[in-house]
Amino acid sequence: MSRKQRLHILARLSSPELETITADWTLFAHAHQIPPHVAANGLPWATWMMIGGRGAGKTRAGAEWIRAQALGLKPLAREAVGRIALVGETEHDVREVMIEGISGLLAVHRRDERPSWVSSRKRLEWRNGAVAYAFSAEDPESLRGPQFGCAWSDELAKWRYADETFDMLQFGLRLGSEPRQLITTTPRPTALIKRLMKDTSCAVTHAATRANALHLAPTFLHNVMTRYAGTRLGRQELDGELIEDRPDALWSHALIERRRVDGAPPMIRIVVAVDPPVSSGKRADACGIVAAGITSEGTIIVLTDDTLSSAAPSVWAARAIALWRRLEADALVVEVNQGGEMVRSVIAQVDGGVPVTSVRAHRGKYLRAEPVATLYAQDRVKHAGTFAALEDEMCDFGPSGLSSGRSPDRLDALVWAITSLTQGARVQPRVRSF
Repeated sequence: MSRKQRLHILARLSSPELETITADWTLFAHAHQIPPHVAANGLPWATWMMIGGRGAGKTRAGAEWIRAQALGLKPLAREAVGRIALVGETEHDVREVMIEGISGLLAVHRRDERPSWVSSRKRLEWRNGAVAYAFSAEDPESLRGPQFGCAWSDELAKWRYADETFDMLQFGLRLGSEPRQLITTTPRPTALIKRLMKDTSCAVTHAATRANALHLAPTFLHNVMTRYAGTRLGRQELDGELIEDRPDALWSHALIERRRVDGAPPMIRIVVAVDPPVSSGKRADACGIVAAGITSEGTIIVLTDDTLSSAAPSVWAARAIALWRRLEADALVVEVNQGGEMVRSVIAQVDGGVPVTSVRAHRGKYLRAEPVATLYAQDRVKHAGTFAALEDEMCDFGPSGLSSGRSPDRLDALVWAITSLTQGARVQPRVRSF
């Protein structure tokens, strides 16, 4: 039909009829949002992994698939599934994105079939008795015990305890004749993602951001494509490609994975390092804010990455000072190459009692980063958790800088923090446990 004919017919339909049409996901879904029939081994898949760029429609596809499982809607479901697991990076992500988000589970249901969200019990309840339980990847042990007929895992590549959480989930997928799971994620070359891609029982679909252009703001698509198209970051975040480590980078994801620990041991010194942006406004560089500590044995632990993008000086100063207070850090290490007096003044306006240690760069970024990379190679630096954006920046930093040409603000803050801990003046040990 022509556009005019379609509009003529739609205009004559009642509201319930229109709602019925819009509720039929298979009429509107892109090819990458419909589950494949079989996995690589030619058999029905046990795991479907949808890898896509930002805004490619992963959340909508995940919510629609779970809706179909809970209600037994063919062709996406064989039968109704009574017990479902929803696993996100944090409890906040499960609630705000997977459940209450604009493309989340509550939004994709018709009003008469919409489940009830019982926040106190972290569960969605459908009228037919189906229940979906919300879990955070920060607490793998919470998945020990419950059992499910299907599961939806979102942003697996960003999970802090990816292997532990994923393993616990597999032991719980034991209800029904063929328990299945959907994974929606932007790609990062983590060991788990690469292992799943090689699993012959796993079906993998890919999608770029532009595949869902009709549902994205035109200005967004134009701006990000203009800025990131062709870069490593763009290929990963927009094209949904799994980008392996840069050959000339100082770090690799495999190295960082081997340096990861579950929690931070007692620290005798903690610093918060700040790499201030040289400009302000929407296109300004980010303000790198990274905290690290050192143990009595000399092991350095990276504690958190609180980097802010396009923030006013008063905002990033307040953010850095808040982190300094929360960690009871010994000093705020601040680079003062650009606007040194201004930086100190901004921090003093927020809290004049913060002990600021000024540092000044006399060598290029790559030369400053090399000794820090050597400490990683010597197993003297650990990461207490997963810091996806920081780690991606580390693994894309070579002699020419980042492949995108942007400033490595997170990495700069990391380098200043670790350098300060290894070369800074000795202080009276003050043990703090986490």
